[in-house]
Amino acid sequence: MRKLRIVSQGVFLLVFLFLFIQTESKGDDTLGYPVRLFLDFDPLIFITTFFAARAREIPPAFYLSVIVAIATIFLGRIFCGWICPLGALNTFVGSLRKRHPVRPRPSLFTMKYYILIVILVSSIFSLQLAGIMDPISLLIRSFSLSVYPLFNYGAHSVFDILYRVQIPVLSDIGETSYHLLKETILAFKQPHYFQAVFVGVLFFAILFSNLYEKRFWCKFLCPLGALLGLLSRFSLLKRDVSEGCTSCGSCTAACQGGALPRDGREWRNSECLVCFTCDDVCPQNAVRFGFGKKVAQGLDLGRRQVTLSVLTGVVVVPLVQSTPFVGTHFSRSDVIRPPGALEEDEFLRRCVKCGECMKVCITNGLQPTFLEAGVEGLWSPRLIPRIGYCEYRCTLCGQVCPSGAIRRLPLEEKVKVKIGLAMIDTGRCLPHAHGIPCIVCEEVCPTPKKAIWFEERIVQNRDGHNVVVKQPHVDLDLCIGCGICEAKCPVGTRAAIYVTNIGESRSKENQLLL
Repeated sequence: MRKLRIVSQGVFLLVFLFLFIQTESKGDDTLGYPVRLFLDFDPLIFITTFFAARAREIPPAFYLSVIVAIATIFLGRIFCGWICPLGALNTFVGSLRKRHPVRPRPSLFTMKYYILIVILVSSIFSLQLAGIMDPISLLIRSFSLSVYPLFNYGAHSVFDILYRVQIPVLSDIGETSYHLLKETILAFKQPHYFQAVFVGVLFFAILFSNLYEKRFWCKFLCPLGALLGLLSRFSLLKRDVSEGCTSCGSCTAACQGGALPRDGREWRNSECLVCFTCDDVCPQNAVRFGFGKKVAQGLDLGRRQVTLSVLTGVVVVPLVQSTPFVGTHFSRSDVIRPPGALEEDEFLRRCVKCGECMKVCITNGLQPTFLEAGVEGLWSPRLIPRIGYCEYRCTLCGQVCPSGAIRRLPLEEKVKVKIGLAMIDTGRCLPHAHGIPCIVCEEVCPTPKKAIWFEERIVQNRDGHNVVVKQPHVDLDLCIGCGICEAKCPVGTRAAIYVTNIGESRSKENQLLL
């Protein structure tokens, strides 16, 4: 069973990586694989979205998470021990250290339950915090924003070196390998993201914590593990110890979930990852798993600690949402949400900060926010046109969003959605400020009837000669705020034409005229 569990972890990790790689455009506006599958099976994301969004239009795929909940009630935390891709990575890194000293921590495992209480209570009061610490969301975000760009950069650097040294055999191998990886794993172009270092440091800190304590994240911090732990307390699959047990402590040292805290007999059902390691290492063959009616040990979280966690979940809501960015006429104009995004308050209630939309954006224009949208909007997507514009005929971000924060729009509807409005800085625009002919913004505008129109003007240069220039203007009715004009503007540093979120279709208040 232990070997079967290792194989299962490896298979599900490979499936996760395969779906992650497929989260990109293949030249068509549809994705051939269910790339958000792991998020759809995540019960923590389902419950918090259900509460925070006040049970309005929950995506049907989320009900797949009920399968995980039912499996947990019958078999225990099998998702944590056999399926979770982050759990598989934690297990692998923890195995790099052969000996882990057994450290007595009588109550540290309860920390994840307090975190879960804070997340659930805050979601009831419309604050979505689950995505920050949910293991599936965390893993996708870390891979999208940090690990995958790092891998691409490293791979290209290695192949560049092989190309430059021009050693016949190595160069041929490198060329063949590069084309193979380019067709399968490597990104179409090198992705760049703000906060890549910050997100990467957090992710690798989680991995390396396993060198200190096996599955540190799973034991002490994971809120999804806490939720499944509550469901597994009364699971039908139980661990039993026969009278042949000599209390040697082998199972205690080998236990991955910390379900055996002291003498190996006081088994905590809620912490068991169903890894079967204790059965494998027992020298007396005294441990076995089977279905029975054995009473589960109680989970004592402490009345005071639970009360404090509930109060924290209540207090954190006004604390986080006490920001001027929620005002009607005072908001960050540069926070441009993807087309199909719900109205800002509803968007923040649903967005789980998984990074799927940023990974699938074909221009790399979707970037994670830090505090631009307040603390509540941490790691939510925003379009930065100077990095990449919103492709006119692309609807991929709506296809991968697991919570409905970004609606999946038909292409004929998407091309009409306004995500903002372009503005011209006449002090930087070449035809306006310097009398230099330039028509780039009009040329690249994708709307059928150009949203950029020209006014021909005769201006004088410094020598007194007349120059005919076409000065651009923006048609307020036709501009959809895609940002391609800003991305392609030839004026260096800050573009002469820029996009703000004013006039966006999703808001009745954020309009041009007060």
